[in-house]
Amino acid sequence: MSDDLDPIPPHEAVEMYHDAMRDEHAKSTRRSAKHRLRAFIQFCDEHGITDLNDLTGRDTFKYRTWRREGRGDGYGPVKLVTLKGQLATLRRFLRFAANIDAVPATLYEQVTLPTMKNGEDVSDSTLKPVRAVEILDYLEHAKPGSREHIIVMLLWRTGARTGAVRGLDLRDLDLDGSHPRVSGPAVQFVHRPDTGTPLKNQKQGTRWNRISEKAARYIEDYIEYHRPDVTDEYGREPLITTKYGRPAGNTLRKTLYRVTRPCWQGEPCPHDRDIEDCQATQIDHASKCPSSRSPHDLRSGRVTFYRREDVPRRIVKDRLNASEDILDRHYDRRSDREQAEQRSDYLPDL
Repeated sequence: MSDDLDPIPPHEAVEMYHDAMRDEHAKSTRRSAKHRLRAFIQFCDEHGITDLNDLTGRDTFKYRTWRREGRGDGYGPVKLVTLKGQLATLRRFLRFAANIDAVPATLYEQVTLPTMKNGEDVSDSTLKPVRAVEILDYLEHAKPGSREHIIVMLLWRTGARTGAVRGLDLRDLDLDGSHPRVSGPAVQFVHRPDTGTPLKNQKQGTRWNRISEKAARYIEDYIEYHRPDVTDEYGREPLITTKYGRPAGNTLRKTLYRVTRPCWQGEPCPHDRDIEDCQATQIDHASKCPSSRSPHDLRSGRVTFYRREDVPRRIVKDRLNASEDILDRHYDRRSDREQAEQRSDYLPDL
């Protein structure tokens, strides 16, 4: 142990790291880091590391193997992409730990990340645009202006993340198109970290997104007939509400899982399951249906739709508030053949 280090238990250093993250990171990012480092604390407990000063590069390698093989109470073997994310979090924590004199300055460099093969760290799951439109059409006819309808409509029409839609207040709506800087109905996504609704890209994520006249009318119907007239814990008036206030982020995710199951619309099960016995028919287990899709899948479907329609990359980037690299890598689900055919439309025959 170096004489320049100050003794500190691993769990205490992790708590300090979580506290420091409050200044720069969204709540969801902090929650993810806390979950990932919980395994590291257990590893230290099992291996008798009571002072972070004693942690070595050999220990971090042992942790990598320990985590990959699923050792420890409540843990199981993890995929390579999951292991990479957990080790990346450990590296960031150890850089912080060096700043508070808990570990040597270069220890984090000894945490090597797994090398991913082409596309291994990218999910290929998506909600096909045609399927998204079918679901939205069904909602418009069966449950117009319902909370489910408005959630799916806003996620699909704007391509926004669930956190952005969840953070909308009534004051963020311009349903009659009267705002001088926006021509037509629109919603504004605003970064409000002090009152529980940060945006993924913080202030840079604040933006107006146009919506159609039709979408604006559905939102008006929702507000008038279906929205519980409540405020959240900060006295704000959320657009999307439950009878208790602003919904938890998981509520929007569960909504997507539920409405993307074919049986929810009365369609036959494509997986040959007995509907009476299928666990995925239960609200809290909808994600277990192979056909259910997450908000990320819907967002990737929207990007694919835009790119198939030849919407300029810059426009898609600004509307979805994501870099072109992220859009290409994680959201665009066009096949290689589709992309080649679209390029050929702009290239002369030789």
